[in-house]
Amino acid sequence: MANKDLQQRNNLIRAGVMGANDGIVSVSGIILGVAGATSNTGTILLAGFAGMLAGTVSMAMGEYVSVSSQHDAQEKVQQDQEQALATDYATEFAFVKEKYVASGISPTLAQQATQEMMAKDALTTTVRERYGFTPTHELSAGGAAIASMISFPIGALLPMLAIGLTPLVIREWVTFFAVILALLLTGYAAAALNGADKNRSMVRNVMAGIFTMAVTFAIGSLFR
Repeated sequence: MANKDLQQRNNLIRAGVMGANDGIVSVSGIILGVAGATSNTGTILLAGFAGMLAGTVSMAMGEYVSVSSQHDAQEKVQQDQEQALATDYATEFAFVKEKYVASGISPTLAQQATQEMMAKDALTTTVRERYGFTPTHELSAGGAAIASMISFPIGALLPMLAIGLTPLVIREWVTFFAVILALLLTGYAAAALNGADKNRSMVRNVMAGIFTMAVTFAIGSLFR
């Protein structure tokens, strides 16, 4: 139960971090693109608000569909594995045992461990060893959708506030650097959650944001 709760929490944190990150990048690109074309603050913020609404719905539905599709795939695997256990239990037993032996466990101990685990829950054991997930540890599609739906507009508000509250002559630069700082934080958070290299994640995140803002601002400037 504790492991399941940890997975659920990590899934919600992942959805929240990625939602905020996408909100920052998407809306900063939109408002800087519009700022390249016009200096009218109302027009810029209206475009940002429209992007925030669209992105919030899109991210929430995307998370729900993605996690639900993962559930469907896992259910199909479980059904296939139940059939395999019913028709060829010996092959499934041998697969688990040989996997343990290949990991360095002695054949005798591997035989004993396989017998005990298969007797307790053959389906869970074979699904875990063949496909790398535990059938009882399903993630919440609704929870991921809600986390993303909340975090996307929070991330989107940062560039909108930066461009809306700063003087006209410096607002693009203030927005640019505010977004970079925010992307450093979300890149670090994503790497910490996934166990990835933090520096690489932050640099990659910032480069993606810089590219997005530069391209949209340049294109918007063509219409000024």
